[in-house]
Amino acid sequence: MMVLITYDVNVTSVTGKSRLRKVAKQCVNHGQRVQNSVFECLIDPTQFAELRHRLENIIDHEKDSLRYYYLGSNWKNRVEHVGVKAGYDPEGVIMV
Repeated sequence: MMVLITYDVNVTSVTGKSRLRKVAKQCVNHGQRVQNSVFECLIDPTQFAELRHRLENIIDHEKDSLRYYYLGSNWKNRVEHVGVKAGYDPEGVIMV
């Protein structure tokens, strides 16, 4: 399933900057950054539950926020890209 994860971490303190890096690192490990605080994650339900648990343990629930958008298996019909930075196919071949 495709899940869009967005976050807003308060970085007015040193601990906030640390939380921001930790949230971004977890998201990078499971998806593709499409904007500064937005990730598209093609992930199975078990992996998503684990990621969600880790993210929610990182953030400060009084200062930060996470949003999850469930695009499901038919996500290709729900995502449209316009402008710079060409889109990518998370199900496509990855060259290393």
